[in-house]
Amino acid sequence: MLSHLFSPFHLGDLELPNRVVMAPMTRSRALGNVPNALMAEYYAQRASAGLLITEGTSPSPNGLGYARIPGIFSAEQVAGWRTVTDRVHEAGGRIFVQLMHVGRIGHPLNLPAGAELVAPSAVAAAGEMYTDQEGPKAHPAPRAMSEADVRGAVAEFTQAARNAMEAGFDGVELHGANGYLIDQFLNPITNQRTDDYGGSDERRMRFGIEVATSVVDALGPGRVGIRVSPNNPFNGLGTWETADTAYVRYAERLGEVGLAYLHLIDMSAMMGYPFPERVKTQMREAFGGPVILNGGYDAAAADREVAEGRANLVAFGRPFLGNPDLVARLRGGAALVDARQELLYTPGPEGYTDYPALS
Repeated sequence: MLSHLFSPFHLGDLELPNRVVMAPMTRSRALGNVPNALMAEYYAQRASAGLLITEGTSPSPNGLGYARIPGIFSAEQVAGWRTVTDRVHEAGGRIFVQLMHVGRIGHPLNLPAGAELVAPSAVAAAGEMYTDQEGPKAHPAPRAMSEADVRGAVAEFTQAARNAMEAGFDGVELHGANGYLIDQFLNPITNQRTDDYGGSDERRMRFGIEVATSVVDALGPGRVGIRVSPNNPFNGLGTWETADTAYVRYAERLGEVGLAYLHLIDMSAMMGYPFPERVKTQMREAFGGPVILNGGYDAAAADREVAEGRANLVAFGRPFLGNPDLVARLRGGAALVDARQELLYTPGPEGYTDYPALS
């Protein structure tokens, strides 16, 4: 039973013992935006996954829009992450860092001195952002990036990827999903530019392709993946008239870059947004490489996706929160522990590293 989900897989430069991926999930435990020993314990507890992908980690001071999320642009942050990767590797795991620049999704109170919210265009997000200092605050309008800013952001992603190698990571995942900076460039709701980075679908893809190309040039193709979320309304985005063909073309362009994998978020069944199966199939075929699927799967459904060729690996998010030994529980059919929702983003160990493993 579940023989496909628990079979090994060669991904880029890595040999994975199973097809279970721990999805990236914000946990807000990085006090001062620096990874710490508590985070090292959390990831090491979950090292039985075929691949761990960290929470979104900013390549730039400008990208730290949430409270207590980590960065990987300073020497102190690199050293903190080295503590995490050492613990994961000692536990037998493999770990990629997810590089996430939030773009317009943030608040100045969550940014260090001298940093600012920047985005493709000066379009404020609806809703609020939590701050430790003053609680929820309305999203302010970001500053529209100049072309020099765009080139600078590409360079920041690339240096962050190099920093990841110094920190001992096995690779990096570019966060091109969920309404953050790379996704903001792709979507006409947030990209109202008229230069070479805006206007047509093809020009709006340019930033994401340039980031991916630069990072692959720096690390090699076997160490770089990307996450995308077609038509996802999260953070004020959503679909547009030519979205389906644009996403297929985007997958093709990313495949030409030579990435290790394409990580597709399909939450259509849970959130009701349109991501037709035919588009998913077309994207997989256009990309031409390994695909990770993420979308509320249980073990049987995940095994079926792998067995029937719709995915090479399947990412689990929320089940990993309360089940550090999720792989063993899925393999043995054991009951899963529900995470305590009120403790998802609090700063201490409670609701983070205190979930028990099977005896």
